[in-house]
This record gives sequence, structure tokens and C-alpha cells, in this order.
Amino acid sequence: MLAPVRRLAALARTSTFQLTVSYGLLFAVSVSLLTLFFYWSTIGVLVRETDATLKSEITGLAEQYIEHGLDRLVQVIAHRIRTDDSGNMLYLFATPDNRPLAGNLREWPSVTPDQDGWVEFVHRDESRGRQVTARGRVYLLRDGLHLLVGRNIDQIRQLKAKFNRALAIGLGLTLVLATAGGLFMSNRVLQRVSGFTEATAAIVAGELDRRLPTRDQSDEFDLLASHVNSMLDRLENLLAAIRHVSDNIAHDLRTPLTRLRNRLELLSRQGPDEIREDLEASVNEADALLATFSALLRIARIESGTYEAHRATVDLGRLLDDAVEFYQDLADSRRIRLVSDRDPECLVEGDRNLLFQAVANLVDNALKFAPEDSSVNLGAHREQGSVRLVVADQGPGIPAAEHERVTQRFARLDQSRSEPGSGLGLSLVRAVAEHHGGELEFADNQPGLRVSLRLPAG
Repeated sequence: MLAPVRRLAALARTSTFQLTVSYGLLFAVSVSLLTLFFYWSTIGVLVRETDATLKSEITGLAEQYIEHGLDRLVQVIAHRIRTDDSGNMLYLFATPDNRPLAGNLREWPSVTPDQDGWVEFVHRDESRGRQVTARGRVYLLRDGLHLLVGRNIDQIRQLKAKFNRALAIGLGLTLVLATAGGLFMSNRVLQRVSGFTEATAAIVAGELDRRLPTRDQSDEFDLLASHVNSMLDRLENLLAAIRHVSDNIAHDLRTPLTRLRNRLELLSRQGPDEIREDLEASVNEADALLATFSALLRIARIESGTYEAHRATVDLGRLLDDAVEFYQDLADSRRIRLVSDRDPECLVEGDRNLLFQAVANLVDNALKFAPEDSSVNLGAHREQGSVRLVVADQGPGIPAAEHERVTQRFARLDQSRSEPGSGLGLSLVRAVAEHHGGELEFADNQPGLRVSLRLPAG
């Protein structure tokens, strides 16, 4: 039930639907104005002709009374009633106290004329056997006598009612058709946009060879898609060239660095004691450079989607146990307690090597900044639809304003510059998290830093 409602709401929010409805409203206003013109030129003409006839009739009767007196007026009224074949004309000549003297109305209508003498009233038409509506005009004569000349306007009122009903139906149909047309057009446009959205989402996810769909209709969507696809082709070529150059640089530098490292190690074994320490330090520097290049290559391949992941079901709890075992000696040497708390079967779908590298980076950072005689708490817990892995230390922590920056490559805070490292650890963790559809989160451990790696449950 909710799905169709959400779909209609999505259609109603599209610019196509809003534009169609706007044009529908504009069309409805145009039809209304055109209808008012037809009303003025048809029913309005009948009303104006009726008023003109009544004015002429009452003026003529008044002249008969002024020129020839009361008897003549009574005779003329009786003659006009007899000669009115339509039976629509109404006459009433009455005394000041509204007592009828002549005419075909039985009594004076109980309505008050407007300032021009016009009245509308309902009376019973004996010839038709029903109540009818009439419009008339009152004229005051000498000695308080007054004259009413009217005409049945039921036909005009019926015509007005039909006209108004037709106008209401026409406007209603216009709005309904405009809404239906807007939904239809919006659905067609939304289908095209949905295809674009799916393609762009796949491209963002790393499928750089994906392209926007076209229908060979040469419309504006195909034109847009062709231009975007051309841009994507160009970007893919540029990225491939950059990746190729980066890989060549990394590989070309890694080979001489490896040879340099091996040569330095050989010299450190054969050289005099006074230079052995310097040579060993040079070997360590070369190892650090090689590790940096390896981390850069791994991050680049993960983010570009070219990393050949070996996905399987991984228990993060056991992975955490392996990390604790691996770092236990280092923690003992720094008098830091590793405290592990995990739920059984914290299962996720992913690459075990990448996940272990991410966990190892978090534990290594925690041990690096945790003070002596403190503890580093590690946890793996199941949540609804996800598994959360937590590493918390009691070190200096990271200011909240720096949480985003520390995941960038080579980013290092002032308090960490004296520690060994390249500033790529958290960058790799974030890349692994995003590669597995998860999130990397930071929080204050009071004191220290609490880092959470939240991954979808397997």
C-alpha cells in the first residue's frame, strides 16, 4: 500500500509533473476566460435583451397612463396579456396599498426593488402548474399607484445552470487530464532518470566502464547521455593513464629501493661497527618507504575498484583475536593491556586480508599513542543489520574538528609527528570500510579516542 503512495509522491515531486500541472492550470484559466466571453456574448445578450424589453414595455405603459388615464392603461394591459402567445410576460397595476387593479399577477411580490427598480421574484404560473422565476421592473405613477412589468426567466436560469455545470465539468476534466498527463509524462521521464541514476551510482561505486543508457530517439535525454558518456570515456582514459603512470612510478621506485635496502643490509653485516648503526637505520628507512608505496598502491586499487578481493564469510571476533595475539608482545613491551570483548559469530562478507589490515592499523595506532600502564579496549559486537568493531585507547585523542582530515592521505596531527608512520593508516581503514559498504566513525573515549568500524552483517 505504501509503495504506490511513495511512487506517486515521487512522481508529484518531479519537475515534469509540476510543469504539466502548471500548464494545465494555465489552460484552465484560459478556458475560464473564454467561457466567460461566451457567457457574456450569449446568456448575457439574452439578459440584456430581456431588460431592454422590460424597460420599453414599462415606459410605453407609463406613457399610456399619463396621456389617456387609468382606464386606458387597464385596457392596454388586458390587450397585451391576450396577445402574448408565449405567456411569459407579467403585468400588475396596483394601488398604493398593493391591491391589484389590472394584470395577470394575483398579488404584489414581497420583494424590495433595487435602486433602479429591478426585482426578481418567484410566482406560481397557473398555465404551467409550477413555480417560476421572473424578473421585472417597478414604475411609480401618480397618486401612489405603481406598475410592475416582468418576464419569466426560467429558461434563462436553466440555460445558466447548464452553462455553469458544463463549465464545472470542463474545468474538472481539464484538471484531471492535466494531472493524469503530468503523472504519465513524469513516469516516462522518471524511468529515463532512474536509468541515469542507476548508471551514475554504479560509476560512483567503481564501475568506470558503465555508461548512461540511450534509446536512439535523438531527444534531449539521448543528447545529454551521449555528452556525459563522451565525458566519461575521456575521464576513464585519463584515469587509466594516471593509474598507469602511478603504477609505473611505484614499481620503478620500489625496485631500486629494494636493491638499495638489500645492499644496505649487506653492508651493515660486513661494514665496520661504527657505521653499522647508520646502515641499519638506512635499512629501516628503506623499509618504511617500501611500506608507504605498498600502502599507496593498495589504497589506490581499493578506491578505484581494481583490487582483486577474495570475498568470503569472515568472523570479526576471531579476526580481533588474531590481532590481539599479533600485537600482544608489542603491548607488553609498552606495559599496555589489551582488553578484548566480543560477541560470538560477528559475521560479515568481505576480504579477510583487507579486514585484518584495517584492524591491525587501528590497533597499531592505539598502541602507538596509548600511554604506559593504560589499556586498549577492543570489541566486536552484533547490532541490527550490522557488526561494529571498536578500538579504544586512553591517549591524547583527536579533536572532533580533525576527524575528517585524519582519514586523508599523509594527514598527521601535531602530536603524532614525533611518532613513526606515513599518515596512511586511517586512509587505508576508510578505504577498506567503504569497499565493504561500511563506515569509519570516531568518538571521544574520555580520555582517548574511540574508533568504530561498522560493517553490514553477513
